[in-house]
Amino acid sequence: MAITRNGAEYKVADAHTHIYPHKIADKATAAVGAFYGLPMELVGSSEELKASGSAAGIDRYLVCSVATKHEQVSSINDFIAEECRQHPEFVGFGAFHQDLPDFDKAIESIITHGFRGIKMHPDFQRFNIDAPEMMPAYKAIAEAGLIILFHMGDDRYDYSRPSRLIRVLDKIPELKCIAAHFGGYRKWHDAFPILRDADVHLDTSSSLAFIEPEFAADMVRGYGVDKMMFGTDFPMWTPELELDRFFALGLTEDENRKVLFDNFENLLLK
Repeated sequence: MAITRNGAEYKVADAHTHIYPHKIADKATAAVGAFYGLPMELVGSSEELKASGSAAGIDRYLVCSVATKHEQVSSINDFIAEECRQHPEFVGFGAFHQDLPDFDKAIESIITHGFRGIKMHPDFQRFNIDAPEMMPAYKAIAEAGLIILFHMGDDRYDYSRPSRLIRVLDKIPELKCIAAHFGGYRKWHDAFPILRDADVHLDTSSSLAFIEPEFAADMVRGYGVDKMMFGTDFPMWTPELELDRFFALGLTEDENRKVLFDNFENLLLK
C-alpha cells in the first residue's frame, strides 16, 4: 500500500497507537480524552485502527497500551500479544509499571511475547522518569535489547520533563528510547534544546495540531531526520488528518520517506 502526495508515492507506518479490549475500548478512550481535555476522534479498538489507518494508506503500526496499576501489566500484555498474532502489520510494545514486584520476570515475559519494546507514560503512572528505583529496570531493558517508548512532556506535570530523560541517558547511554510528541507534549520549545543532541528517536504524535509547521519542520531537521517517525497517537487523532498536517510541513521527498516509513522500518522491523 502507498499514498500519493504531490506526485510522489510513500509507504506509511504509524509509530504511536493505542488499542484496548472491546469491553473497555469506549471507556478507556473517554478516560484518555478527559485526562487531556480533548475530544477523541476515534475509539481505540484494533478494528477501528485498521479501518482508519488503511483508509489513510498506512501499512504498519506500533501498538501499545498503558498500565496504570502493576496488576494490569500481565493482562494488557496478553491482549497486545494476541492482537499482534492476529494482525501481522502490528508491532507490539508491552506494558510496564514502576511498582512491579519483579522487573526481571516482567521483562522476560515481554521478550517471550515477542514485543520489540515497552511503553511507559510517567504522567498516567505518576513516577519520575529519572527515579533512582527505575535504573535497574532500565539497565535490564537495555541489556535485553528492548526499546522504551516514553510519553514526554506536559505543562501540567513534572514527571516526564525532558531533562529527566537526559539524566537517565547519562547513566545508561545504551538505553534505546523513543521520546514521544517531538520530545515534549506542550513543552516543545523547552524540549528541543535539551534533547536536540540526545541519542533518541522521536515521533510526531499529538503535536502537529498545536505547533507552527515551520517550527515542526525545524525540529524534524534539528533533531535529525533519521531519528523522527510519524505517529498519530490513535485514537486521539484521525490518521488522514495527521497526514495532512504532516505534509503541511513542506519537507523534501527524501525527508518524507524517512519520517513516514524508513525510520520505523530500520528501528522496528529489522
